[in-house]
Amino acid sequence: MNKIEIPGKAASTWTGPAREQAVQRMFTAIAKFYDLNNSLLSFGLHHSWKRKAISYIPDTFGTRALDLGAGTCDLAILVDQHLRYTSQIIAADLNLAMLRVGQDKVRSQKLANRITCLQMNAEHLTFPSATFDTVTAGFCIRNVGNLPQALSEICRVLQPGGRFVCLEFSRPVSAGLRKLYDWYSFHLLPWIGTKVARDGTGVYEYLPASIRNFPDQNRLAQLLKEAGFQSVEYHNLTGGIVAIHVAVK
Repeated sequence: MNKIEIPGKAASTWTGPAREQAVQRMFTAIAKFYDLNNSLLSFGLHHSWKRKAISYIPDTFGTRALDLGAGTCDLAILVDQHLRYTSQIIAADLNLAMLRVGQDKVRSQKLANRITCLQMNAEHLTFPSATFDTVTAGFCIRNVGNLPQALSEICRVLQPGGRFVCLEFSRPVSAGLRKLYDWYSFHLLPWIGTKVARDGTGVYEYLPASIRNFPDQNRLAQLLKEAGFQSVEYHNLTGGIVAIHVAVK
């Protein structure tokens, strides 16, 4: 693979189109290895994190759901299972390479009649207001170029009383865990990720830097309220390495 010159750590602090373009090039390069590296780098914990996140979605017949940053569609498929195969789900992602992997997965599991894959920017959703009963996002929101705009768009497309469930890396609650997690994130994670994916884009330097620069649990809750959500709560997982924010319109 030819090396693509993208400053991974620097990209984590960019905003707007520059961030968007850098992130998209990086994720395109690792799309085929994304699922494998997710399992390796999270020690398999991402499966339980995702199952816990969807448990906050009301189990209502015929739910209209949008999964943003769907990538390889793991979360969209879990949402379908949680809703007992009665829902209509849009799996949306800006990155076409990731979405193609997800679409292949959806087709192989014969779910294409309920899960529709669409290429879309979270900051400019093309749906009418009040279209969905629930919106989910798993490890996606910290990658958008304009976070307040993306959160406002999510709020807009939800029905009144609709629920946004956001699963994202966050800030460990104890100083000891933060120190250990930083060592892992900035030393071991980039080495493993780069070796497995044979990556030259800097994405595995970008990822831990993007986590450090992302709003912590309380700040993200505040941003969700500023975007128009009436109530917001969050739940820490694995000592706050990951948090689930549940926001109701």
